[in-house]
Amino acid sequence: MQKEQISVFDMFKIGIGPSSSHTLGPWRAAQQFVQLLERNQVLPLVVEIKILLYGSLAKTGKGHGTDIAILLGLSGDDPVTFEVDQVKPKTEDIRISNKLVLAGKKEISFFVNDDLLFLFNESLPYHPNAVTFQAFLSNGTAVSETYYSIGGGFVVKEGGESESKAEVDLPFPIDTANNLLHWCIKTGLKISEVVMENELAWRSEQETLTGVLNIFKALKDCIYRGCHTTGVLPGGLNVARRAAAQNKRLISGQPYNNFDEWVAAIRNTGNSFQNTLNWVSCFALAVNEENASFGRVVTAPTNGAAGVIPAVLQYYLVFCDGYTDKRIIQFLLTASEIGSIFKKGATISAAMGGCQAEIGVSSAMAAAALTECLGGTQRQVLMAAEIAMEHHLGLTCDPIGGLVQVPCIERNTMGAIKAITASQLALQTNPDNAKVSLDAVVRTMWQTALDMNSKYKETSDGGLAINIPLSLPEC
Repeated sequence: MQKEQISVFDMFKIGIGPSSSHTLGPWRAAQQFVQLLERNQVLPLVVEIKILLYGSLAKTGKGHGTDIAILLGLSGDDPVTFEVDQVKPKTEDIRISNKLVLAGKKEISFFVNDDLLFLFNESLPYHPNAVTFQAFLSNGTAVSETYYSIGGGFVVKEGGESESKAEVDLPFPIDTANNLLHWCIKTGLKISEVVMENELAWRSEQETLTGVLNIFKALKDCIYRGCHTTGVLPGGLNVARRAAAQNKRLISGQPYNNFDEWVAAIRNTGNSFQNTLNWVSCFALAVNEENASFGRVVTAPTNGAAGVIPAVLQYYLVFCDGYTDKRIIQFLLTASEIGSIFKKGATISAAMGGCQAEIGVSSAMAAAALTECLGGTQRQVLMAAEIAMEHHLGLTCDPIGGLVQVPCIERNTMGAIKAITASQLALQTNPDNAKVSLDAVVRTMWQTALDMNSKYKETSDGGLAINIPLSLPEC
């Protein structure tokens, strides 16, 4: 029996930063709780709401915007469509007015400091990212539900029930890299083609193509915004945005008015190793600076690692002449399947596995996608993913101040460069001589995650988070 059916649109979700597990997941959980109240026809009876945050959601929740996400989710706002420039104004209005309008319909009194509680010393056993919603009704009863944000914006309700699409009969069920390779060998299809055949079980080919290109639009809009926005990132670390200055320096005064003209201008700057390296870093910085600023991003497979895949894809578009819809779709479909294998066999949650589960997985996804698009065989594609992850094993998650900034933003540049390097190594290697399989590295990553001390799993209780003497303002 297949463990889980994961679509390309499960791996790539449009949302708002800074964290898929601490922002997007709690946002979705809040939406689900309000929808539950509506389905049970008790929303008009609600007089009070309490929210309890546990484990990693409590310890780094404020730095990750968990409280902000929950307020917006309870209000009925959606992270895909909500205007990013309204995030702070709307949540500030809730804090000041002490009023919350559930689902945009039912107004209740809500005191953020009393009703949204960070339980720093309490954890629930299923997953470190846990949130409980309690709704007290005018008839003297209450409704309570606990949700777990398990990484990448995926949410599971207490008891293991997930809010997911209906299961279908997939032509090519896949849990492992070996399963994937089996279908590729049996059919002669590329990995991206296998993925497309599975996607057809959920929707038409045109719907899938349109949806993937919509994901790409969100990715390119994010890169472009990030490369043209200056300032200091929110949160109190006073981290200056660097991508815009780097873009201005590298573009050397060439004129352009939109994304396509910008791509052409970048190509004109040359393809020396140093120039290419600088641009890849610039692309990754741009996305994660947007992410840290509550901007619109795509989980790839998470928000904290959202810059790796766009940076490598942009590298492919600019420096490898891959700017066609067909190639973009091929890239994203291939990447999604590698991400799903890691989610099924290990985790994509830093709170469960450290940063190897985020930057490591995103680097493996990008390496695989680039390798297929550059003409690699199916075995070389899997080899590239393995190489990329192998050299992220054991990477900890220790965000300073609980913010998705240091070391997170720069780690995306490193993950992107490693992905490109892994792809080049795979393309120059006979995969028959490989000593380590992708499935072996997935198992190793999960074993490493289980052995890793909890203080290195997105709690800010160890590593850089406690060795950098910074004083952050009270939130």
